[in-house]
Amino acid sequence: MRAGKRRNTCMKQVLLGLYCSALIVFVLAGCDSGSTGDVKPTPTAISFIPLQLDIPAKALNAPITGNVAECQLLHVGVTLKINQQALDQMSKNGIAKPGGITSAGDIAKKLGISDADYQRLKQFFGVSGANLQLSQTRTSMTLDIKAGALAQLLQTKFVQHTLDNRIFYTPDPQQMPKIPAAFANFILAVTGLDNYSLPPTHRQPQQVQQSAAIKQADTNCDTGKTINGAQLAHAYGYDEMWQKGWHGENMTINLVEMDSVKLDDIHTYFACAGFKGKVDFINVDGIAPRPKADDGEATLDIEMLAGLAPAVHIKDYQTDLDLQAATFVDFWGKYNDILQRILDDNAAHPNLASAVSISWGGTEDSITGETAKAISQRLQLLSKAEHMTVYAASGDCGAYDGGTLGSLSIDYPASDPSVVGVGGTALIPNQANNRFEEVAWTGLPTSLSCQNDWGSGGGVSTIFKRPTWQQAPGVANKYSNGFRQVPDIAAVGEVELSMYVNGKWIASGGTSAATPIWAAGMALVNQGLIETKRLYVYGPDSFYFVQAHAGKLKPYYDETKGSNLYYFAGPGWDYTTGLGSPNLPDFYQVIYNNATI
Repeated sequence: MRAGKRRNTCMKQVLLGLYCSALIVFVLAGCDSGSTGDVKPTPTAISFIPLQLDIPAKALNAPITGNVAECQLLHVGVTLKINQQALDQMSKNGIAKPGGITSAGDIAKKLGISDADYQRLKQFFGVSGANLQLSQTRTSMTLDIKAGALAQLLQTKFVQHTLDNRIFYTPDPQQMPKIPAAFANFILAVTGLDNYSLPPTHRQPQQVQQSAAIKQADTNCDTGKTINGAQLAHAYGYDEMWQKGWHGENMTINLVEMDSVKLDDIHTYFACAGFKGKVDFINVDGIAPRPKADDGEATLDIEMLAGLAPAVHIKDYQTDLDLQAATFVDFWGKYNDILQRILDDNAAHPNLASAVSISWGGTEDSITGETAKAISQRLQLLSKAEHMTVYAASGDCGAYDGGTLGSLSIDYPASDPSVVGVGGTALIPNQANNRFEEVAWTGLPTSLSCQNDWGSGGGVSTIFKRPTWQQAPGVANKYSNGFRQVPDIAAVGEVELSMYVNGKWIASGGTSAATPIWAAGMALVNQGLIETKRLYVYGPDSFYFVQAHAGKLKPYYDETKGSNLYYFAGPGWDYTTGLGSPNLPDFYQVIYNNATI
């Protein structure tokens, strides 16, 4: 770049409280520049330390093919440490009273970063041209900043790698990022400095929506031989809750989505299902998902909720998953932003016994430690601070979530201890639409690569310790090793559910159908509990509470046949269907009989 066009930079030294840190303020030059300007050396009195990033060595050691352009905009997330003891005290064994939800201000006061510490972070990261935003709960912040500016700030540079036919970026392994030592005390994780984690995927069997059309769209709502919402509601006893007047009124279920919805499709389904609730679409990061050939996940989630909780409020938090732009996009960063937006919105406008249903995930080994730490804290806050139940699909590749036959792995975030992991079953109703038989959803591999058709995901985590509340007959078994076991519960996953998409009825399924099925059922249960006992239940531990207090009631249908190609179903909890599928009237009655505050 010619000297006449170079923009000068300057440094302002500021006292950061007791830390005496420095602020580097500069304006980034254009992309054709090899320099960001003349930056004075950082004062030697300031102590900088390497930022501890949990990026796998495999990623850092991959061949470097070039530098990231200085003008490339990066979306960075900073997850802040919280008082874990204070957070744990906000949760009382999964039982809460209406009106007891902690507001955003209370969460910020009890758990969030202090004003003084935030000002220090803001001064350090507040580079000219950067967009810095603090979450309402003051537990995280985002930073949109050009790569060159961020590199100077963190005393590093960003490079591109190639590995396994992928292109991704990381900080320079020979020059890892540094921050003032004082900041390390309140930073838990920094995401967006790399995009090594594989993008999340949905759990809807792809070939179904493309080829298994049951009947062309018409005016009579005939779904063919698939199981429609009314039939499923009868099989699981949801219709008994309807008879009590509980259809999901005043209940909210939030969806995490990365694909688009055709309004004509869901409105047709709503008319057939008699849906009287409400659907809102919230674009996160200002991005609406663009239509793609394999869209259908969000449609399936919405329709499962509408068919089973026909008066519920559905909030679809959506962003775009454009794999063509993946070179400089951290899709898990977008995922994190959705969770944070739900967290902020629910804290600002508390909804009683709200829930989050997630059908998007990835194998535990497909994400970096930074990603897992950042997401896990948000999941904890949703459950423990805001008393929301988070449900996540356990995957549709059996015990081999990565899609390679013989390589055991499980799905994240279903494996997170703050989440209810949901597996899949195969349901066989009789002619009267009663539940005749139900077994673990067992797929039949036709190749060595899974296409979301190998059955219910499940297995043992390699990341998370088994929580103390995960206790039930069958939990302690020959595969137990002290780590989290998945799934917790299950519902229909085999491809036999009616779905309206792209102007026609098709058969669909997957654990991404089972997940909103349970979310809808619990909305009915909690609506009833709020009206009759002025309390509700939340969190994964509540499902084990129900099992432990069942007595002569049967809150779950216990599937004892089938497998997920490695683990077999059996009496009690197992790695294919967890505790079992919903017998909603008994499930409600167990809580009614035993839950107290």
